[in-house]
Amino acid sequence: MGAPTTTRRRPGALLDRPAWAFWILAGPFVIGLAVFGYIPILWSVYLSFFEARNTVTPTEFVGLRNYADMLTSPAFLDSLLTFTLFALFIVPTTFVCSLGLALLVNQARWAQPLLRSVYFLPAACSYVVAALIWKLSIFNGVRFGLANTVLGWFGLDNVAWLAVTDPPWYWLVLVTLRLWLQVGFYMLIFLAGLQRIPVTLYEAAFVDGARRGWTTLRHITLPQLRATSAAVLLLNLIAAYQAFDEFYNVLGNDGAYPPYARPPLVYLYYTALGSGQDFGHGSAGAVILALLIAIVTLTQGRLLGFGRNHT
Repeated sequence: MGAPTTTRRRPGALLDRPAWAFWILAGPFVIGLAVFGYIPILWSVYLSFFEARNTVTPTEFVGLRNYADMLTSPAFLDSLLTFTLFALFIVPTTFVCSLGLALLVNQARWAQPLLRSVYFLPAACSYVVAALIWKLSIFNGVRFGLANTVLGWFGLDNVAWLAVTDPPWYWLVLVTLRLWLQVGFYMLIFLAGLQRIPVTLYEAAFVDGARRGWTTLRHITLPQLRATSAAVLLLNLIAAYQAFDEFYNVLGNDGAYPPYARPPLVYLYYTALGSGQDFGHGSAGAVILALLIAIVTLTQGRLLGFGRNHT
């Protein structure tokens, strides 16, 4: 009778199990997401139903009163309206600029990786640093600023870009800053979509007599980019409503912020972390803003057919 055989577990066999491999690799990220993401969100929703001033510990249950106060607050509603108009402008402008840039880079015969890196570089820049450069170096309102220097070449007077509201030149500063920061990122998304379009589609179109340019762009490129275009529009819309860093650092001064061009997040920042530290109303406003973004995003995604198979 032979000796019983023993099964030797090879090193790393424990990691072959899908469940263990998943939790070892994804566990730290799941814990971090729960601690720094989901728990604060749930606590914010909880605080929105309570009176909580100067403390994150709720003191008095007020039901939907905080929501009613925010929905009837002229300042909060004005911030939503202002940045709805801002989103209506910045979203299509970014879409057109990033798509056009992607088409140009995709047609490059040489140095395409270099061009991708150069155009994407601003997306890696800090919003705070870029805002300070725009505010202090380019549009600082004195004759030594870059924008006023260019105007001086044509014999034009200096413009106080951030100090006047009529005309509202500060919007030019904010819009150009946002475009510089995000066009390169969406360009890469469009470029990836362009490179997935089969070349045979263009070759067949040329055989049938189609001309390069608008004809192929309209009948081949844009239809093939429908899913990519929907993703770009959705991401861009969400980013427009979440604007904070560049607006706060461009227009903020010594802890104060002007009432004009105030995005919802800046308004909620001063509501929750200002002198009153009203976390109840601040949390209610954050929930309203999140629901508004979700509703607009889902509506836009449904209209654009995001997630459907367009092949």
